[in-house]
Amino acid sequence: MNLPSLRDWIFSLKTFLAGMLALYIAFYFDLPRPYWALASVYIVSNPFVGATRSKALYRVLGTVLGAVAAIALVPPFAETPYLLSAAIALWTGVFVYISISTRAARNYVFLLASYSLSVIALPALSNPLSIFDVAVARTEEITLGIVCASIVGSVVFPNRLAPTLIERTDSWFRDAALYLRESLAGRVAGVHVSGSRQRMASSVRGFEFLLSQLAYDHVSPAILARSEQLQGRMQVILPIASALADILSALQKSASGIPAGLEELLRDIGRWMDGPLGEDPEQQAPQLRARIAQLDPARNELTIWHAALLSSALSRLRQLVDLWVDCRTLRHIIVHESGHWRPRFRHWRVGTRHAFLDRGLALFSAGSAALVIFVSSCLWIASGWQDGAAAVSLGAIGVCFFAALDEPVPMMLTFLRCATTGVIISAFYLFVVLPSGQDFGILVIYFSFVFVPLGLLMPRPKWALISTLVALTTATFLGIDSAYDANFLNFMNGNLAGLAGVLFASVMTGVIRPFGTDAASARLTRSSWRDVVLSASPLSLVEQRDLNARMLDRLMQLIPRVAPSEDDKHPSTESLRDMRIALNTLDLRRLSGKFSGEFPVLLNRVLDDVRTHYERCLESGKRQAVPPALAADVDGAIARIMAEFATEPGEPGYKLRKGALHALIGLRLSLSSGAIPESAS
Repeated sequence: MNLPSLRDWIFSLKTFLAGMLALYIAFYFDLPRPYWALASVYIVSNPFVGATRSKALYRVLGTVLGAVAAIALVPPFAETPYLLSAAIALWTGVFVYISISTRAARNYVFLLASYSLSVIALPALSNPLSIFDVAVARTEEITLGIVCASIVGSVVFPNRLAPTLIERTDSWFRDAALYLRESLAGRVAGVHVSGSRQRMASSVRGFEFLLSQLAYDHVSPAILARSEQLQGRMQVILPIASALADILSALQKSASGIPAGLEELLRDIGRWMDGPLGEDPEQQAPQLRARIAQLDPARNELTIWHAALLSSALSRLRQLVDLWVDCRTLRHIIVHESGHWRPRFRHWRVGTRHAFLDRGLALFSAGSAALVIFVSSCLWIASGWQDGAAAVSLGAIGVCFFAALDEPVPMMLTFLRCATTGVIISAFYLFVVLPSGQDFGILVIYFSFVFVPLGLLMPRPKWALISTLVALTTATFLGIDSAYDANFLNFMNGNLAGLAGVLFASVMTGVIRPFGTDAASARLTRSSWRDVVLSASPLSLVEQRDLNARMLDRLMQLIPRVAPSEDDKHPSTESLRDMRIALNTLDLRRLSGKFSGEFPVLLNRVLDDVRTHYERCLESGKRQAVPPALAADVDGAIARIMAEFATEPGEPGYKLRKGALHALIGLRLSLSSGAIPESAS
């Protein structure tokens, strides 16, 4: 592990200062549980001001929602605890579902609301008349910690989120340059291809979450809009580059191979994409576009497969150049917070926001969390264990916090280990360290030995969650008050109940949700097939844009779920082909309405074949071999369009037929994993 940087030390000391300030104020005003204020500081603190502010606001809102629900539910249901447990479980399930469905930092509001009700309401069942005072006190203590963390984070060496956004963007550019080099070499599979593709998709997902926090970092709306446009183009590069790689691979396998002029152009474009990010991409782009146009086959040459493949490759290459210029220009505007931009890539109207949500899986995850909490509550009530409320409360935190994961159990067990560590540390402090002195100044010195090191680990992605959970559980289990009154039996009874609750929630979640990442990936794939069926059906322009955006978003969710592989049938590669099939069918559907004569019939037959093929995949539940009739109809449509290029050069409709030819070739290569008809080779 690398030694902590100066930035890590500043963050850790700032967080510790905020925690001690919150604890001091809580002592001063004699709040019932001052340790909640300390714990809240470590929950909301983030190395970046914008992230801390957003998380702080959302935690306050979520806590208030949970407190209001506790006040509303506990008094009328105090005499019927099983009904109260059902109401709490229902509340939890609803808000977990909303949290999973919300693709932004504000999902923290609903996550907090989901388990805050259990944390506030259940311990008050032994004295339901105190629920109002308990809810208000919890809200005050948590808000105090949040305010302290926000003020200290904003005033003492504030660290802005925008530079980190640029660092993440530059990391994406490095992965994209590697992926594009492989694509320009005609490599459609391999560890480098799938690995860089996986990192690019993960970066896009992380980029989206950062954007939702950027508004709290004093970033202008114009820069925020440019950042969102950059994210949209980051997504599109993957299918465009993949389509180009397939075409170049087909050209390499053909008898004539790749023309020398195209090989030289590919090398020059690769070097241009590898250039420093600070350079103006438009300096060389016009020359590259001109060279692409010079290599484009003449109209009468498009009667043979090799020329048609070359034309398709150049079309995708032009799109790739335009996308790269857009991405580099947008990055320049974001870095310098100024500049003008005119989009170069316009083919699929990038930027439409239409997130994909697997509602069935989200409902199942939320329902599982609700069921775990309901069963835990019923067992606690039936047992009559007075301190068992801690078991349900801590279990509720674990089951809600990780409900959105494909495999929540491993992270819940991590939470259990962190909670166990927190129990051990807090026991050492309560029964070994603190009896020697409880003066606040002494407490600050004592606490610095554990909370400062934990703060040093929080900025590191590998240790962020673990260190935060250990800090949270340590502060909570300490149960520190203005007067020292630690009792070993009470301490062990209450805290062991919490650990037992997390363990039970982990085991029960594992029983209810035995399906992991593979099952989630399979559901995403089947959902993609349904959208391919839609893409081959008549759709309005708005529906086409929404479908395009939804499939891209789903692809960004699927790719990070699968490990890099050399296999050409790798799930991410196959999913990219599904995406390209949908994009090509959308192009064909749009173009078919502009033709007259027999062309609409030919194209509609191809679209019907594509729809039927993917309907069969859906019915069988697994990917089916491409039927010979589909390949034959695509080849027939390609041959018919190529025959038209032998007519007079001045005949209208040349660009339409050329666009249809490119879409059909892209469709043919995607369906056959890059293979071309034997007669064409």
